[in-house]
Amino acid sequence: MSVLTTTPGSAAAGRPTGRAADRAADRTNPTRAVLMLEDGRSFVGEAYGAIGETFGEAVFCTGMTGYQETLSDPSFHGQIVIMTAPHIGNTGVNDADYESDRIQVAGFVVRDPARRPSSWRSRGSLDDELVAAGVVGISGLDTRALTRHLRERGAMRCGISSMLADGARADAEGERAALAALLDRVCSSPEMIGADLAPLVSTPEPYVVPAVSGTAQFKVAALDLGIKRATPAAMAALGCEVHVLPARTTGEELLALEPDGVFLSNGPGDPSTADYAVEALRTVLRADVPVFGICFGHQLLARALGFETYKLTYGHRGVNQPVGDVATGHIAVTSQNHGFAVNAPLTGVTDTPFGRVVASHIGLNDEVVEGLECLDVPAFSVQFHPEAAPGPHDAAGLFERFRDLMAAARQARVAAAGGEV
Repeated sequence: MSVLTTTPGSAAAGRPTGRAADRAADRTNPTRAVLMLEDGRSFVGEAYGAIGETFGEAVFCTGMTGYQETLSDPSFHGQIVIMTAPHIGNTGVNDADYESDRIQVAGFVVRDPARRPSSWRSRGSLDDELVAAGVVGISGLDTRALTRHLRERGAMRCGISSMLADGARADAEGERAALAALLDRVCSSPEMIGADLAPLVSTPEPYVVPAVSGTAQFKVAALDLGIKRATPAAMAALGCEVHVLPARTTGEELLALEPDGVFLSNGPGDPSTADYAVEALRTVLRADVPVFGICFGHQLLARALGFETYKLTYGHRGVNQPVGDVATGHIAVTSQNHGFAVNAPLTGVTDTPFGRVVASHIGLNDEVVEGLECLDVPAFSVQFHPEAAPGPHDAAGLFERFRDLMAAARQARVAAAGGEV
């Protein structure tokens, strides 16, 4: 496998940096960094964030804002994220915009990092935040060329190193050897296909997000497969008491809470590996408890119904993904972050072990199944994020639909028991 290198004119000379993975890049005398793709294409830039070496799946995100939410989204666990917007870090970081308790990405790639943050909400710079988290990044490279390469070749494994020996740069043979060794390390790193990552980012212990009103109208059991903070907050605002549970919670444990509904969150990894969650979901579906899944949860509902999933060429990541509602024809601009999709018919009704199912939403860019609706059990799912923050709020009403589904199921139970509705 050959090594092709792209070096921008802005890349500055660096110095030996040692092995400290949490050592900050020197902005006054930048350290050279290299991004290596598993197909042998490489890009040279400057160290950004921590000095060190990191590996993961290279993916790009098209959002022009929301880099802090992107960095802390558990769905990005194990991935090196390339921001397509050129200028990143201008609003610094704050404590309110994190979607989880830490930065989740394996690495971070930007073109033009902000020299200083400018926001009344900022408590520090993005660069310093990456250093504190030990996240290795790279800046100053041509992210447009990198993104075009991934669109043509597909998402692939990647490595970022700011620890290559400087002496190799003066020796062409030594440079080739150093890059070839980095490529070998990239190709030895884990692949995303077959990766079971949800338990790594899930909560270790259950916790409760109370209803905002103080008095809960519904109890929701939320399976944390990589849940974002905005999701239980959205349900709590609608009067739900949300019990957030570890990824490997069984169906019997979910039902033991006597929930009005079960929610399946977003999350990282290959949905074909999460058999534990699929079995838990089938137990819930057999009990006729309302179910709502988003992103990874959408893929797991599909598997529980008997459909398969597959890996997309480069995935959907950003806040500008158009989706069509099959029933109404309404078009919504949505926020998405996924690399796998559901293999289900786009039209017509499909018979499954849990009754009839239709595709409720279709991706307008590439005709991916973006939503499923069960016609004989109270369950539905969408591939996109109705809790998007920042991002479009076109799909925010889906949480109200879930609330209404729980209300209808409760009324049906009362009526079946002979009580007053």
